Amino acid sequence: MARPYILSLVSLCLLVLSHSCAANRQPSKYQQQQGECQIQRLNAQEPQQRIQSEAGVTELWDWTDDQFQCAGVAACRTIIQPRGLLLPSYTNAPTIIYIAKGRGITGVMIPGCPETYQSSQQSQEGEKSFRQFRDQHQKIRTFQQGDIIALPAGVAHWCYNDGDSDLVTVAVEDTGNNQNQLDNQPRKFFLAGNPQRQQKEMYAKRPQQQNNIFSGFDTEVLAETFGVDPEMARRLQGKDDYRGHIIKVERDLKMVRPSRTREEQERQERGERDNGLEETICTARLVENIDSPSRADIFNPRAGRLTSVNRFNLPVLEYLRLSAEKGVLYKNALMPPHWKLNAHCVLYATRGEAQMQIVDQRGQAVFNDRIREGQLVVVPQNFVVMKQAGNQGFEWVAMKTHENAMFNTLAGRTSAMRAMPLDVLANSYQISQSEARRLKMGREETMMFEPSSRSERIKTVA
Repeated sequence: MARPYILSLVSLCLLVLSHSCAANRQPSKYQQQQGECQIQRLNAQEPQQRIQSEAGVTELWDWTDDQFQCAGVAACRTIIQPRGLLLPSYTNAPTIIYIAKGRGITGVMIPGCPETYQSSQQSQEGEKSFRQFRDQHQKIRTFQQGDIIALPAGVAHWCYNDGDSDLVTVAVEDTGNNQNQLDNQPRKFFLAGNPQRQQKEMYAKRPQQQNNIFSGFDTEVLAETFGVDPEMARRLQGKDDYRGHIIKVERDLKMVRPSRTREEQERQERGERDNGLEETICTARLVENIDSPSRADIFNPRAGRLTSVNRFNLPVLEYLRLSAEKGVLYKNALMPPHWKLNAHCVLYATRGEAQMQIVDQRGQAVFNDRIREGQLVVVPQNFVVMKQAGNQGFEWVAMKTHENAMFNTLAGRTSAMRAMPLDVLANSYQISQSEARRLKMGREETMMFEPSSRSERIKTVA
């Protein structure tokens, strides 16, 4: 009679043991990052490193800084000159890119997807014309200022500036994402060129040599693999290439791509009927504009607007577990204290300046300063933030580490204060019923507040 009980007990012990072993083999992301968010002070930062190439520059924020380690992210800003080509590469973490200025085209090489774009090159021999080569490649996507581009981890891509002015992009890599099975160090794997001939290592804590991935293979093996001669294999390795990771294209790139007007029309048509169900990884939209005022989710004509890109309007973000928002505050307008329920937030100032305060769970201000165009600050999950625009207004883009990042506010029509009973407010703050009513109903706006007559700015606390 005791035998089934013993067998059940043994099974239970084995189950517990197996879970214990699994936990020891692969610590969770929470275990890996626990204790990394003990932040005493946040700072609005400029990039700390500048990497010059033939046709552009990449500027990097220090990913080892406490606020980046807390959020598990890395950030960089890239400036590409006209006819500049950012060489093909991939990273170990999913990435969101914001197009701060300019326009361009990009190719994202998704494994297993068909090469649906085809073109024929013609050559002349005397008076006889014949077809020499039929090029095939995957889809080319156009982008412009205000676009968000989503890139999965490990997917190779390239970028080309086909405009007349500099192309400026701001990228945030979510190294704490489950798609990254390595540590929090951002790693960029180049497929071409010799990116470190002119500069230090892009991401490592200590300078070290980095070439493209072909340079680590035997030249003869590469030649046999591609069916080319050894000299061509050496060109693949890029050991004599001194142009850096952004190169100048002598003549404009020739390839099959849709016209901009046609692609914009297709985007609008897709936006009207898209429900996310018809997408596969090969047909997934990777680009969505976030700057257009007509697409604002929250709008106050006297204060500003807020626009979100998440898994609902860009379904691929559900796979990447990322989202973004674009905010615009008019002169002296403010956002009330609010917090992100389920995501870290990486805020990059795109225009103007604002006074920002960020408060942690101790009620301590870990940030109380002005943030200006070109600066970046990390707002950890649940930390409460308030911002008020300066005399020139303030605009920003924020990348968030959840596909449907949500926020809660402490003032206004949809706030936590509005949701509480009067008696709870009165007793919590030792105030009268009438005072609690004013506290609760004092503001009717949602998220974007026009400045009051008695407060044109947030005063800096010494």
